[in-house]
Amino acid sequence: HAILPNAKIIDARRYPLDCCFSMFKQLFAQGQEFTYGLREAGAYYNSYIKLMNHWNDVLPGKILRVNNEDVIDDLEGQVKRILNFIDIPFEENCVSFHKTERSVRTASSEQVRQPINKKGMGRWKPYAKHLKPLLETIDNKLLKQEDIDLINS
Repeated sequence: HAILPNAKIIDARRYPLDCCFSMFKQLFAQGQEFTYGLREAGAYYNSYIKLMNHWNDVLPGKILRVNNEDVIDDLEGQVKRILNFIDIPFEENCVSFHKTERSVRTASSEQVRQPINKKGMGRWKPYAKHLKPLLETIDNKLLKQEDIDLINS
């Protein structure tokens, strides 16, 4: 904050089980070792939450929390909220990103060619019985009780 006093931070979050399972199932390159195990992914997620809670306390009003699920439910509303936070005017291209023909280098390159959707939500559920190491690691206050019950069943 001392270096960039006018900086605004966007805290982009995703439901912990969706986020950690997505990281775990993707084989990332070297340097992403925290994604190679369920316990490691859960610990990393917990660390992120703890870090962002700290910065939220230290820099009130400088951090905008954006939940992935809210973006899925209301893309245009959330994009406008983000752009308003960083003082940038809304443009239709912001919500029609999937129509661009430019090159994209990301683990989800085919996903950015599609509109935002719910396909990634709940993908962990068929594997619930295998996710106990994640459940044992992740802060259960961040989870829905029904999901905890599903993993424990």
